[in-house]
Amino acid sequence: MKRLILTATVFLMVASCKTNPFTGKSTLNFYPNSQMFPMAFAQYDQFLDENKVVKGTSDAQMITKVGQRIASAAERWLDANGYPGYLKDYQWEYNLVQDETVNAWCMPGGKIVFYTGILPITQNETGVAVVMGHEVAHALADHGAQRMSAGMVQQIGAVAGNIAIQDPEKRNMFNQAYGIGSQVGVMLPFSRSHETEADRIGLQIMAIAGYNPDEAAKLWQRMKANSGGQAPPEFLSTHPSNDTRISNLTAWAPAAKQEARKFGVTTFK
Repeated sequence: MKRLILTATVFLMVASCKTNPFTGKSTLNFYPNSQMFPMAFAQYDQFLDENKVVKGTSDAQMITKVGQRIASAAERWLDANGYPGYLKDYQWEYNLVQDETVNAWCMPGGKIVFYTGILPITQNETGVAVVMGHEVAHALADHGAQRMSAGMVQQIGAVAGNIAIQDPEKRNMFNQAYGIGSQVGVMLPFSRSHETEADRIGLQIMAIAGYNPDEAAKLWQRMKANSGGQAPPEFLSTHPSNDTRISNLTAWAPAAKQEARKFGVTTFK
């Protein structure tokens, strides 16, 4: 049974690789868009039904405006780099929701929510573009499907270990060690790598959309100030530390501007 599970896992991993167009790397993805998108769209509609959506205000209009510019920039990049039609099944939607949580997110297939609580930190349209680019990048890179795929592999590993270890005491020890080890050693670094990847892709897209990528590091300085320095150690977090993000974004901004120039963008908002 252990050998069967291992063989099945290897087969799934080999057969379910998908190339990330922005990095050129193969990624683990068991869930095609045809499966992920309908689930995401249904969950998004339910979320909107259960929350207060802000309509008609200047802030709500700004969220839509920035989202459309970011989506258009992503499509321009993908078309120019050999991925025409990559976004054909996306159904872009941008909503501002009344909630003091400092957050925003984009579901698979392009369904986006900004909470009003993040607007004092974004401050302006360019700040919104920093966050929008990052969240859209998660969807473009299939990070949601990859996280679900990694979780499946983690579960398969746990099942295989429990089948292979017959002694109850040793099985309990394995479960404790595997739970902590796979989370801290694999799943959390995996999540942090996605956040870093989304930061870099998002920076590039916002620049192509005409927004100044230099503002990204400044936004994360404001995020850091808003947190009051309260954050877990980076190795125990799903996200890179604020200082890591600020350093990365500062270093990547010139390359993002250079990429934007390929699309005729030479001035930035």
